[in-house]
Amino acid sequence: MTKKNLSLQHIIRESTLTENAPLLIMMHGYGSDENDLFSFAKELPEELFIISVKAPYALQPYGNAWYAINFDAERGKWTDTQQAKTSLELIAKFIDEAVNSYPVDKKNVSLLGFSQGSILSYAVALTYPEKVKNIVALSGYIDQNILPDNIKEKDYSHLDFYASHGSVDQVIPVDWARQNAPFLKGLNIKHKYSEFPVGHGVAPQNFFELKDWLLQRI
Repeated sequence: MTKKNLSLQHIIRESTLTENAPLLIMMHGYGSDENDLFSFAKELPEELFIISVKAPYALQPYGNAWYAINFDAERGKWTDTQQAKTSLELIAKFIDEAVNSYPVDKKNVSLLGFSQGSILSYAVALTYPEKVKNIVALSGYIDQNILPDNIKEKDYSHLDFYASHGSVDQVIPVDWARQNAPFLKGLNIKHKYSEFPVGHGVAPQNFFELKDWLLQRI
């Protein structure tokens, strides 16, 4: 199958199914690219149609970002909230393009994000719950600054989240990630949260757990 020319650069792994395949969209972290998480693809269920997306903002000397981070800010890291919201809308648009362009089931869309990609996975699901079903959020957290004001009015009953974090993460503090479960519980959203004794990355046992979780839901 030829890769389609959609609004965000991406790479694909086709499904063994020729139509109505469950779709998994991968979103990398800050400073990486679409090849990073795609290395997981060969280990994931063959029936998944996998798309790994490249973030829109190029960094120097290499890599991409979903939004700018100022690491020199006086009060710790400073996030460009407007760029994050713009990327959120780009991803929402890309989901629509993907389900209309590839032989996938628009009612069976999963997102898998790492770090910045994880933060946006949460935000997309909580802003446009009708577009997605399952969320795998690795080494991220819920940034309430990029969520809509009306989340209490939305229907999240079909959503399911798997979140994991390294207990010694030096990039995104584990305390931030520990706030995700209570937040989701407050919205009556199904979720699972796991911690692993690693830094800002995905431990092998973490990958096996998320793989099993996903397999049961696609």
